[in-house]
Amino acid sequence: MSKLAVVAAGGTGGHMFPAQALAEALAARGWRVVLATDDRGALYADKFPAEERLALSAATAKAGDPIGMLRAGFVVAQGVLQARAAFKRLEPAVVVGFGGYPALPALLGALSQGRPTVIHEQNAVLGRVNRFLAPRVNEVACAFPILEKATPAVKARAHVVGNPVRPPVRALFDVPYLPPEVQLRILVTGGSQGARLLSELIPEAIAKLPEEMRGRLKVFQQARAESLEHARKVYRNAMVDCEVAPFFRDMAGYLRQSHLVIGRSGASTCTELAVAGRPSILVPLKIAADDHQRFNAKLLEEAGGAAVCFEDELTVDAMAGALNALLKNPERLGRMADGARSVAKPNAAEELADLVERTARP
Repeated sequence: MSKLAVVAAGGTGGHMFPAQALAEALAARGWRVVLATDDRGALYADKFPAEERLALSAATAKAGDPIGMLRAGFVVAQGVLQARAAFKRLEPAVVVGFGGYPALPALLGALSQGRPTVIHEQNAVLGRVNRFLAPRVNEVACAFPILEKATPAVKARAHVVGNPVRPPVRALFDVPYLPPEVQLRILVTGGSQGARLLSELIPEAIAKLPEEMRGRLKVFQQARAESLEHARKVYRNAMVDCEVAPFFRDMAGYLRQSHLVIGRSGASTCTELAVAGRPSILVPLKIAADDHQRFNAKLLEEAGGAAVCFEDELTVDAMAGALNALLKNPERLGRMADGARSVAKPNAAEELADLVERTARP
């Protein structure tokens, strides 16, 4: 029988997509994979190469809520017992965690049984679950060269491997960026659940662009369901060719044809922009835990690959001005594409798979 890895990830695209990329890399090496996540994560698991999914009990609570924290502790303890029982049956050679509270019982179960463990942090700030686990696990991998909220000891032994991306996105690293000539193609994303601010503000900003520029635009916009018709109406009135949908599954295809990307600065977004070598305007989510999106964006901004607009300063006119300045300067867009690509780690999945194999039980 081939070796088995348990991959544990929280239930968001930001956790699940890198976990899937690692699972695919391990499967290509002959490993078997079991996925541990929650019901939200299952929504992203339709193509996850796992022979089984473990639904472990997990919960989280806000700091300062002692009753909620006590309840969450009981639920997590139940999940740890479930994980221990599953691991006795499966005998995984290694357990890999990608953060998020659904990953916690799997890692605690593995640690309690002395099994090899690896965690991977996707953001430039160590998340709460990974912050708790980092001093206890065998190996710590991370995506960014900075790792805020980590202790000096954890930073010293962290492996900077990058964020694993899915193969279709990895393939874009080898596709050159071609600055716009006639048509100007903009991709607007908002995270896996969309973002109201971008859903509503970006169409209004694009509508303020010069008429000649609007006539050359093709906009692909991800928008919240309740904002779809409003966005389409604004684009229609502005005579802008658009495709508006709540979610784009073929993100690699849209990235490939885009000249400029506007979006949040989640870990997956920043990683994919770097690997694809696409210039961007990033709007960090103000309420993100520990302001991690601001730190994520910083890497691309300092490399010259992104312009960053903070929510407190963001207006329709400010966004229209930023768009106009970039879209009329194809040479600058080309330099930004080179800047983004300069900080890419396209082989992150393979490097993380190497680390997992070195850590795994023989």
